[in-house]
Amino acid sequence: MSLPDLDLRHLRALIAVAEEGTFIGAADALRLSQAAVSQQIAGLERAVGQRVFDRPGGPRPVTLTPAGRLLLQYAHRIMDLLATAATDLNDLASGTRGRLSIGTYQSVSVQLLPDVVRQVRQAAPDLLISLIEHDRNEELVDELLAGSIDVTFLAGPYDHDGLDLSLLGTDPFVLLLPAEGELARAHPGRRFPTEALAEIPLVGEHEPQYGAGTINAGLRGLGLRPRYAFRSYDNGAQQGMVRAGVGPAIMPLLATDPSDPGIVIKTLQPPLEPRTIMLATRKGATRTPATDTFMQIAKRECRARLARARA
Repeated sequence: MSLPDLDLRHLRALIAVAEEGTFIGAADALRLSQAAVSQQIAGLERAVGQRVFDRPGGPRPVTLTPAGRLLLQYAHRIMDLLATAATDLNDLASGTRGRLSIGTYQSVSVQLLPDVVRQVRQAAPDLLISLIEHDRNEELVDELLAGSIDVTFLAGPYDHDGLDLSLLGTDPFVLLLPAEGELARAHPGRRFPTEALAEIPLVGEHEPQYGAGTINAGLRGLGLRPRYAFRSYDNGAQQGMVRAGVGPAIMPLLATDPSDPGIVIKTLQPPLEPRTIMLATRKGATRTPATDTFMQIAKRECRARLARARA
């Protein structure tokens, strides 16, 4: 028995003869000659090492042997699987169905992704979208290179030889103060002198988060020694602590909720080097149409969202 020698033509001939009851009928259904159908069945029987049809001769129909009945079940399943594969491939090529896995981090998940996913779902309502969220670029890149996700947001500046990177926009670091606090009253304008934060305990992220490291490096570069009264990975928790008067916070603009009446947002002067928001895919990897659609929408929405936030 040598099942690897089986050919799809063998299985099609098996199904056709079983359904038609004769080699002539199968030949008509397959638009082949009777000799060609006979050759396919003969090849099938050589491959399985058993007869698949009993041939009574004359006008009487052929009948399946026990081996033929067993093989016919698998033939139908194989042809059904191939039909499903063809449908899935067509859906993949069209970008309207299938799966899309996205890597992201907290501020993008809250402020940007809802509008992006909504628009992607409008364009491809049967596309299954899943998110994987990490707080560090390195974890997202590991997921991307392992093939666990199709595309990921990254906080930049960032570079990696194995990635194709697209810049979406620049997200400045801003200062959050309690609306009724002393610092807000002492500095009523839109700008806040960064040196006025000297020796003031801040609210911020744990290191080695990308944002925390960038903020601390920027403050040290201006001659300040950052100290913290409260640390959290959660952007909402940081803003809540500012509102409660625990301390000011330096956060990326996209990570803030400007509609919060309990806080005011100030532009630092001089500013810290802003972070950038990037999209990354694996270098050299074939992207699906769904991934391309997602990236186009994400680029448009991110730029629009950052423009609204600055305004």
